[in-house]
Amino acid sequence: MVNEAEKQLKEMEAAVEAKEKVKDEKVSKEFDAKAKVEERRGGPRGKFGPRESWDERAAREHKEKLERWVPKTELGRAVRSGKVTDIDVVLSEGRKIMEPEIVDLLLPGLINDTLFIGQAKGKFGGGKRRPFRQTQKKTKEGSVLTFGVMAIVGDGHGHVGIGYGRAAETLPAKEKAFRKAKLNITKIKLGCASFDCSCDEEHSIPVAVKGKCSSVVIELMPAPQGTGLVVNDELKKILRAVGIKDVYSKTSGKLRTTFNAAKACMAALNKIGEVRI
Repeated sequence: MVNEAEKQLKEMEAAVEAKEKVKDEKVSKEFDAKAKVEERRGGPRGKFGPRESWDERAAREHKEKLERWVPKTELGRAVRSGKVTDIDVVLSEGRKIMEPEIVDLLLPGLINDTLFIGQAKGKFGGGKRRPFRQTQKKTKEGSVLTFGVMAIVGDGHGHVGIGYGRAAETLPAKEKAFRKAKLNITKIKLGCASFDCSCDEEHSIPVAVKGKCSSVVIELMPAPQGTGLVVNDELKKILRAVGIKDVYSKTSGKLRTTFNAAKACMAALNKIGEVRI
């Protein structure tokens, strides 16, 4: 009688074990299938979260880079410790910015853009414009290619910077350009001085100014609200980064040379601070 009871108990244990084994195999297969799907998507953001987009990844890496930043200059240490919290104070005192992380901390959420200063190859010179300016130098080893990029950074509230970077590859050239643009950040005074606009908003420029670079001459004039940016498409990127919404312009020279046109535009904007209102 005892042997029969033990036999029945063993059979029951074997049935339970077989049932648990089938259940475990099913869970394992589901987990493997889910892991393969996540692997094909490029990996989860969290433990099992959705895929991380390129913009989210760039923002996360930028934030981690700022957290690991160890300042090397006196101004950088003051900004890192929280003693300096306003970039206008830095610019008014004439202190030179030597580290781009200073601008990243004092002006978060900058507008980044590049100008189309280059042109792709096409029939009869009709190639599409592109942000990379390709040049080459003849050496004994052959032709050495160099790429140039002109970048713009701004917060849309009067702060703007422009920089030009060169490198043997496009990505390092772009990084150099944005770094130099942040180091060249300046403050542009905004206002409204149009004769047919009586608002008090800072949507235009306070005075008419003129800038020149090589053969390109650009004159910027105040405009009433609703006019928009009456300038070249590439110069609109600079004015939008500054925060200017309405402006008239008058240009002369070879304006298709975007490199010189951007410099002339910045020269005109920098003259606003020199004019006494």
